[in-house]
Amino acid sequence: MSRVGKQIISIPDKVSIKLGDDRSVQVKGPKGELAWTLPLGVKVATEANQINVTRESEDRRVRALHGTTQRLITNMIVGVSQGYTRNLEIHGVGFRATVKGSHIDLQLGQSHDRLHPIPKGVKVTVTENTKIAIEGIDKQIVGQLAADIRAYYPPEPYKAKGVRYAGEHIRRKAGKSVK
Repeated sequence: MSRVGKQIISIPDKVSIKLGDDRSVQVKGPKGELAWTLPLGVKVATEANQINVTRESEDRRVRALHGTTQRLITNMIVGVSQGYTRNLEIHGVGFRATVKGSHIDLQLGQSHDRLHPIPKGVKVTVTENTKIAIEGIDKQIVGQLAADIRAYYPPEPYKAKGVRYAGEHIRRKAGKSVK
């Protein structure tokens, strides 16, 4: 089979990459270590300070996995070298959050508090009781935790109360008009 399609990723100086015999990719950096298993049909090779991601065929599934593999390896490199941060804001009277051990306690105007577990490798900090910062090296885990917390009380369009991403614009609706 001839290899078609090629994408090259450059590796920063402080990051090391190890390719295993069992199709695994391990990325080490100053912030930690991440590992991932390659899908079938996609090959990865290292040369000097670059990674070459190639595909073995022009099959539709393999082409999709080629781009996904390239992006996931890039995200792993950025994660172990710089890390990822997702910021949330809580808007509403009496709405607040606190970190209690390995859980985040959310008081969102409901009859009971929401205790959400914090995954390992993720750091959550709360400032001013209404600003939540989620930091970690795995982009998927950081984004999923932010989405889970936001899902407890998404911002509503009338008063814009709820949990939103920092900088997110909420389209407001007009309330009922009185005659």
